[in-house]
Amino acid sequence: MLALGVPRIESRMTPEKDVRGNRAAGPQGNLPALRFHVFEQLKQRNVFRVALLYLVVCWLILEPVHVIFHMLDVPIWANRLVVMIMAVGFPAVAIFAWVYEMTPEGLKPTIEVPHGQSIRKLTGRRLDVAIIAVLAVALAYFVVDKFWISNHLPATQPVASPAAVAPAPATTTVATATPFVPPPHSVAVLPFINLSGDPAQEYFSDGLTEELLNSLARIDALQVAARTSAFSFKGADNDIGTIGRKLNVGAVLEGSVRRSEHTVRVTAQLINTVTGFHLWSQTYDRDLGDVLKLQTDISNAVAEALKLTLLGDRAAKIEAGGTLNPAAFDAYLRGLRLSRDANDESNARAAIEAYGEAIRSDSHYALAFAGRSIALSNYLKYFLGRVGHDDIAKEARADAEQAIALAPDLAEGHIALSNVLEWHFLEFAAAVDECARALALAPGSAPVVRWCSRVAADMGRFDTAIAAARQGVALDPLNPLSHQWLADALHKARRYAEAIPIYRESLALNPQYRAPVYGQEGLSFYMLGDLQTARTTCETTPQHWQSWVCLAVTYDKLGMRRDAEAQIPKLVEVPTRHGGSLESLAYQWAEIDAQWGNKEKALNWLEKAVRLRDSGLPNLKTDPLLDPLRGELRFRAIERELNFPN
Repeated sequence: MLALGVPRIESRMTPEKDVRGNRAAGPQGNLPALRFHVFEQLKQRNVFRVALLYLVVCWLILEPVHVIFHMLDVPIWANRLVVMIMAVGFPAVAIFAWVYEMTPEGLKPTIEVPHGQSIRKLTGRRLDVAIIAVLAVALAYFVVDKFWISNHLPATQPVASPAAVAPAPATTTVATATPFVPPPHSVAVLPFINLSGDPAQEYFSDGLTEELLNSLARIDALQVAARTSAFSFKGADNDIGTIGRKLNVGAVLEGSVRRSEHTVRVTAQLINTVTGFHLWSQTYDRDLGDVLKLQTDISNAVAEALKLTLLGDRAAKIEAGGTLNPAAFDAYLRGLRLSRDANDESNARAAIEAYGEAIRSDSHYALAFAGRSIALSNYLKYFLGRVGHDDIAKEARADAEQAIALAPDLAEGHIALSNVLEWHFLEFAAAVDECARALALAPGSAPVVRWCSRVAADMGRFDTAIAAARQGVALDPLNPLSHQWLADALHKARRYAEAIPIYRESLALNPQYRAPVYGQEGLSFYMLGDLQTARTTCETTPQHWQSWVCLAVTYDKLGMRRDAEAQIPKLVEVPTRHGGSLESLAYQWAEIDAQWGNKEKALNWLEKAVRLRDSGLPNLKTDPLLDPLRGELRFRAIERELNFPN
């Protein structure tokens, strides 16, 4: 019985020992082995190789598909559909590789292939070769795209006049041998190409570009080249490196706009001007009512690509004063285009009407109010004259104040108000305050900096004016107006010898923009006592009122009194042409009489100018032509009445 009992004891003890001594035999202990077995099966069945090959092939397909779809104007959802199909295909391909095996007789379920007949290792080696080949193609494509295409990509904009791409002056160009080190976080926005198929839609692509530029300029940490300089490359066959050097920026944003009845497609790409590499690109399909959000999205993407550290509510600042109304936005862009071409009275009136249409479509469109205010002010200043048009001046002021009420953080509203306060209401201290607010809101805006340099020069703050004007040149180096206003600040500071070469830089940038520049340059020569050069310079554009003033005083100093007096009828014609009176040029008559030695007449004209609120009076404090009057008691009384700030 003992002998029979021993086996029974061993049979009871052995399992217990196994359980305690070798837990790998339990159900949970088998998991690592199971996992290892699955991993080995995935390797043996070439699932990993098939998955990797699939992913690389998908990447190679997506790159040309994106380009081709864009060329054919295929909607953005088609790109997304291709990506979704590829994503769904990935697990399907992995499962297929697990379930099926390649054999000499073709595909068969893996479970039906005897172990001795399997050619998995051969298939694996073939897959390795395929993976290496596809990776080599992918690497070659990457190298060509990043190191050759980017460096040879030209700026492809519609053709513009050769005059628009005149070489930058010596003070702003960089020798090709000099290493190009642009300011960090600097960018230029080139005019986006109009792909709408209708040249009449050019105003929309240009206007959208300008609004995008303004949106970027509202980002404090970003230095943005101003519109005129950036748009001077429109249609020019310049490479990105050349554009970067001329504008002194580290990146260029370019793209295209295709507008349909209710939607807009914008493709944008950001390129490093030093390396030529693409930093970022994206295509956007949006409803026209969503253009404001589009500006924010692109601005944020550019800022992130440039690795800016941005604080605060960027969207609120970028979208300040904008509209969600497509009709209002379209009318506003037409107003912008007409304002740029407001060299004649009809275009000036059409710009005012376009802004009015935008306001009627959206009564909360602050940018449209600011735009109309400036358009009204310029129409009054350049075509009508202040005398007898108080209603227009009041309307311009009301528009500017409404723009600020709707969007207090909109620099354009404060500049519009500064403009109308200085030129039409002679409220100089308030005009200076509005400039300070605008500069605080948009310190990188060339129009803001430029206008405030002029206000400072009028107030006699020459160091501030010249520094701001130089900043305006840096921000907008290819704009002749930037150079002219710097020269004007130097002229008012009595630094005539410095002003003259700057006037010539302005003329070199755009010889067609010359009438007022020649007159002012001639007056600088006149103040230096170089009367013959002053005469020659002012005779260059004899059909402009500024040249007539210059010639009237220059001829007189040369003893050519009859020729000097012959300029007066030409000046009289200016106000009468627009229904004005002789008194509309009271300030100009005072300048001429002061230089002719007729002090009493000059002072009479100035007193009349004060009564009429003449728009020439902002120049009184610093105008060199009035220097003969500054010691007169009546002149000092006029200065006190005008209440110029210190």
